[in-house]
Parts: sequence; structure tokens; C-alpha cells
Amino acid sequence: MRVFRHPDEYTEEDRGAVVALGNFDGFHRGHQVVIGEAGRLARDMGVNLTVIVTEPHPVSFFAPNAPAFRLTPFRERAQLLEAFGVDQLLVLPFDKQLAGLAAQDFVNDILVKAVGALHVCVGYDYRFGKARGGGTDVLGWMGDMEGFGLSVIQPVTVGLEGYAGDVYSSTLVRKALQNGEARKAAALLGHWWSINGRVSEGDKRGRTIGFPTANIELGESLQPKLGVYAVRVSVENEGQTFNGVANIGKRPTFDKRDVLLEVHLFDFEGDLYNKHLRVQLVAFLREEQKFDGIEALTAQIRTDSRIAKIVLAEPENSADRLEAPMLQRYLELFPKPHVRAR
Repeated sequence: MRVFRHPDEYTEEDRGAVVALGNFDGFHRGHQVVIGEAGRLARDMGVNLTVIVTEPHPVSFFAPNAPAFRLTPFRERAQLLEAFGVDQLLVLPFDKQLAGLAAQDFVNDILVKAVGALHVCVGYDYRFGKARGGGTDVLGWMGDMEGFGLSVIQPVTVGLEGYAGDVYSSTLVRKALQNGEARKAAALLGHWWSINGRVSEGDKRGRTIGFPTANIELGESLQPKLGVYAVRVSVENEGQTFNGVANIGKRPTFDKRDVLLEVHLFDFEGDLYNKHLRVQLVAFLREEQKFDGIEALTAQIRTDSRIAKIVLAEPENSADRLEAPMLQRYLELFPKPHVRAR
């Protein structure tokens, strides 16, 4: 996948594509329909599948002090899109200039002049341009004038218990994670949700009690329900995956206040400092609690580890139960186009 950081980077050879527009935070099943239908058209037309996103997220620009909410910060989102089969990713810097760009100018300057869009796919509620002044209506009549087609993907509804009838959305996924429903969040996403980050040096207390941990700051990632999770951890660029148990919390036993992800990997020996880990939350085990001392904490970690191993061995929690979404698999599952309306 080629990544463009500015529309000016496009050459004449890069132009001409089916374009999917959206933020796609989380890349959930609804997002997969939008990009999947764009991919179907791109294959039929023999052109590139291009996705256009903004970075940072507009919420981060307009409300910089808002609590962290991202499901997939840029690195993770780009990896998911590449694995899906996206050919080109245009990352527009969301700044004062872009925030003030009129909807019609966005279409003319970016979609038409820079990218050379032949067809555009968006969700039914897509908004863009200054003060969110543009929507599917603007894309429709400007497409008629400028010569590109438009597909508007209608709502995709959920069939999961507790969410039945709701429309797939990043908000639903956040709700599930904040409720500690890691497995439901994964079902809404169509892939395991993970926290990604570089391992930083901690207090090194874990190794003294026989449970060394890799410490990762949440950064701009959403803070899920605090507590202990069964997790699966992959080490970037090393092709290694380990089961483990993790605590996301403030470590009240040691009077800490900042929220940290601490991961203990089963059957691992080595140094993880400065390495980039992807920690998949598979199942919530218990809430965080304060212990009377190190011995009580150590005993609980042993129990948590034993339960995590049992949970991770369950078929529904296997690593391949939810594989990374791929365009080819989407087209095989849905050989007919999703209902589209102009």
C-alpha cells in the first residue's frame, strides 16, 4: 500500500481510482462494507482502491483536551487497511486550513484535481467540509458535474445480543470496551481489538515477584474498562505471538495514579524494552483491586494467569477465530453488492 501524506504527492500515474471516504476509526464491520464495495468497483474497473482519511482525528483538532478515544491510532489503522487490500492511502493533515475548506473546494481540489476520482463510496451519514457543510447530496450533484460516480452505503445493522438492531459504529465498539466486553467489541469490529505501543521501562517490580511485565502507555488509544484481561501479544517484525495476562489500571496496591498497560507474557524469556507490541484484549477477567501486600498480589496473579490460560484455550477465543479483514474474503462472503442508494 502506498501512503500519500499530501495531495501534491500524486503524479499523473497515481491518478484515477475508486475512493472510499471516511475516518474509519476501528475499521469495524460497517467500515468494511464501505471499503469492500469500493474495492469491488475498483476490481471491476481495473483501477486502484484508494482510501482518504484525516490525521489527527477532527475531534482531536477541535477538542484537544478531550479524553483519549481512538480505537485505532494511525499506525494500527494503516496496517488494517493494508491487510484488507487497499492500494493507496491518502492521509490529509487535519489543520486549520483543511477545517476551513468548503465542501465544494474539497471535491474540486482533492477528489477531482489531485486524486482523479472515478467513483466515490461513502457511508450514509458521511459529512465533510467547513462546518460539516457537505454530505452525500453535495457529492451527488458535484459528481454529475465533474464526471465521477457515487455509491452511498446504507446502514449495516448488528445482530449481537444487547446490540441487535443498532447500526455498526465506532461508538458501539467504544461502549463495549468501556463495559469490559472485549469479545463483543471484537465481534463488532470483525477483528480483535488491540492496544499498540512501544515497551517503556517501568519499576521492574514484576520480575522480583516472578511475573515480569512489559509496560505500555495507552497514548491516544481509548481507555477500556480498567482491570485484568486475558491477552494475546505479538512482537512487531519478529513474527512471534504469545498468550498472556494484562492489567490496565492505576496499580492501587502501589499508590499509582497514571493508567498503564502491564502485560505478562507466558512462556517468554528475553528483553522487550523499546520493542513495539500489539496487545489484543481477548477477555475481561476481573476488576482492578488493591491488595494488602506483595504476597496477596502474587497469589492473585497466579490465579489470573491460570484463568487466562483456560480462557485463551477456548475455541471462540482462538487467534484465527477472527482473522484480519481482507477484501477477497469480503467479496467471497458477499458476492452481490450491498444495497446502495444515491
